[in-house]
Amino acid sequence: MSARVMKKIEYYSLNTLTWVIVAFVVFPIIWMVKVSLHKNGEILQGITSMAIPDPQWLNYKNLWETINFGQYFKNSLLICTSTMFISCFLAVLAGYALARYKFPGSGLFGMSVIGTQMIPGIMFLLPIYLLFLNIKDTFGLPMVDTYWGMILVYSAFYTPMSIWIIRSFFVSIPKELEESARIDGCNRIQAFVRIILPLSIPGIIAMCVYIFLTAWDELMFAWVLTTTPEVQTIPVGIRLFVGQYTNRYDLLMSAATVVTLPVIITFFLSQKYFISGMTAGAVKG
Repeated sequence: MSARVMKKIEYYSLNTLTWVIVAFVVFPIIWMVKVSLHKNGEILQGITSMAIPDPQWLNYKNLWETINFGQYFKNSLLICTSTMFISCFLAVLAGYALARYKFPGSGLFGMSVIGTQMIPGIMFLLPIYLLFLNIKDTFGLPMVDTYWGMILVYSAFYTPMSIWIIRSFFVSIPKELEESARIDGCNRIQAFVRIILPLSIPGIIAMCVYIFLTAWDELMFAWVLTTTPEVQTIPVGIRLFVGQYTNRYDLLMSAATVVTLPVIITFFLSQKYFISGMTAGAVKG
């Protein structure tokens, strides 16, 4: 075979493989949306076809009436947004310091930050819960079942990885740009704010998307550290449809659809920045 024929075979093979992988990933989402439009009895009997003879759009209305799903949605939005801003602020400062300065212990600090991601999160669950109880007993400050308790835990969990995401982006920005700004009269802080931060927007967006989506989907700590609907997040609310509410799989799939589709839309709208931010510094630094 000629080289041209081989290239065509390779091209079509890779495209076919790509579409197979895409179909494999997208099919569960399509099936979730489809199941959300069936009656609960039909789901329990088993669904074998892709046809929807009688779409149950009322499932989405009943979703908000069966439990206070709007409260769970608001809780998730408040906690995840606050976590995103706090982690982003801390990560930008720490990531810039690691990318630009070589201070005593900088290497050890950097390795310690990324090393925290190797410890399973479940190992922190009981210590954090007991710590929150001790804080309440000692200082009278409630931490369990509070917004600030969840925000503190999530910020601590997602800041380390965020530091390394944004650090890679800072490393890819030439130092000469800052030096030129300082020659023109900017001090170090002004050069950072006026030059580095605008150039880092894709990396910051990627970091914010990572923080928000990871916090949005977290269930284990939200299940243990929150006890009332006034603070519980969407994953906890979805979990309540199984067992406590007579296994309402129709409402469970409707809730999953309501939660998933906005996240997918947000990701596709920001995918250009997310991909460029995640891959920045992959070669240099």
